[in-house]
Amino acid sequence: MTLTSMLATTGERWHAYLILALFIAAMVAVSVLTARKARTLDDFLLGSRGIGGWMSAFGYGTTYFSAVVFIGYAGTFGMSLGLGAVWIGIANAVIGSLLAWIVLAKRTRNMTQELNASTMPEFFAKRYDSKYLKLYAAIVIFIFLIPYSTSVYQGIGYISEAVFGLPFEWCVVIMAVLVGVYLFVGGYFANVVSNFIQGIIMLIGVIVMIALMLKAPEVNGIEGLKKLIESGYGFFPSATSDTGLWYDAPGVQLMFNILLTSFGIWAVPQSVQKFYAIKNDKAIVQGTVISTIFALIVGGGAYFNGTFSRLFYPEMPEDSANIIPNILLGNELMGYAMLGFICVLVLSASMSTLSSLALVSSSSLGVDVYKGYVKKDASDKQVALLVRILCFLFVVVSALLAIFQIDAIVTLMSLSWGTLAGCFMGPYIYGLYTKKANKYGAYISVTMCLVTTIALIFVFGALAGGKTFGELVSLGIKRSPMIGVFCMAQSMIVTPIGMLFKGRKKNDAVETPAHEETLVAEGESTEA
Repeated sequence: MTLTSMLATTGERWHAYLILALFIAAMVAVSVLTARKARTLDDFLLGSRGIGGWMSAFGYGTTYFSAVVFIGYAGTFGMSLGLGAVWIGIANAVIGSLLAWIVLAKRTRNMTQELNASTMPEFFAKRYDSKYLKLYAAIVIFIFLIPYSTSVYQGIGYISEAVFGLPFEWCVVIMAVLVGVYLFVGGYFANVVSNFIQGIIMLIGVIVMIALMLKAPEVNGIEGLKKLIESGYGFFPSATSDTGLWYDAPGVQLMFNILLTSFGIWAVPQSVQKFYAIKNDKAIVQGTVISTIFALIVGGGAYFNGTFSRLFYPEMPEDSANIIPNILLGNELMGYAMLGFICVLVLSASMSTLSSLALVSSSSLGVDVYKGYVKKDASDKQVALLVRILCFLFVVVSALLAIFQIDAIVTLMSLSWGTLAGCFMGPYIYGLYTKKANKYGAYISVTMCLVTTIALIFVFGALAGGKTFGELVSLGIKRSPMIGVFCMAQSMIVTPIGMLFKGRKKNDAVETPAHEETLVAEGESTEA
């Protein structure tokens, strides 16, 4: 796009540009105001573990729901499952938020404080007394979070380009600079404050999107619901498959996507980290309620909005990722001001996830790898500076991969959620609940998940008719929800195997480790 054409379109879209400018100004203000809150390493990584319930809940929720949900999943699942897709959003609220906070939040906060752990790899290292497990986990996290981050950038490309008239590359650069700046300056506290602002935008934006969808002539309010039910796309998808394969049945696909998206959040490091920084028990109770309501409105609303896609498209379009953006852009009720607001909604969902991914991945390298192995005597000030730089580099690398359309990397993202959850589900949950869990079980879980993921990609690829290496991989990855669920279940099954192997613990005769005291105290509290 030439400068002349850009100036011409700017005149038509100034409302959208004004909304974007206000959003950018808000993010810059967050950077300035939170700079003083990130002076130490603990400040930068966890906000001094003093984050209240509202901030923690919004941070958890905005990290949970990214642009991939609004732009990709909502339209794709809406087309294939109809109103049944709403169950994904409901399950995300009940299992992924309410139950996750009840089961994990208090124990995670207490144990990570006792162990003085700032990252998931550091938690594993101190909980299981294994420095090499920390390195193993840090490498896995870094490898699988980059493609995840890259996919989030690409998830907003189409709608940003269409609304603002800017090239895709410019949209990615603007987002990358914003995320890089406020993370570099303010760290975790900047992250949670920006998440709070972005969460409010997401709540309002989802309600506006649903209202506009219901007013569209193709939907016409309650009539649209009746049409979907009468055409066989009601709340309960079919249990039979057109291909003859049981796992292709819409009802089965729904089940696997519910399990993946609702339980996967329990063990992905960018979400678990939100529990580390909660201020106190009162904030945990408050956060449990707020995060559940947030997930129900945002997640449930996004999928409900996507269920009407079938009324606009009789058949699944080739470019299924852009179903929702195409519907929004074709809606006659959408002026540039409203389009700008919806686009900022997508930007908010993306930036909240990107900032959490960058912080988790960079801290894994800076704290777990650099200070853990390269320079053990590094000061907190040096590590904090390194993590800041790594945050910025992580954002830049992810943005470049998105701009250059690295397909192999982006394709890998569809497995990253399930793979990370599959690696860490057992070691994390058993580590919180039983002192018998040990490093052997953790090693078994992570290694078997990686092996199983690769093996199942090729198995499903072959079952789908793939012959060449490329066909096997591309067809197999389409079954990523199933693969992720298998890996999570496998982790919960194989991690206890490690209990059969007993290694000698250091200082057994001297004192009980802090984490075991915490486990005993938590157990007594639960029994009482």
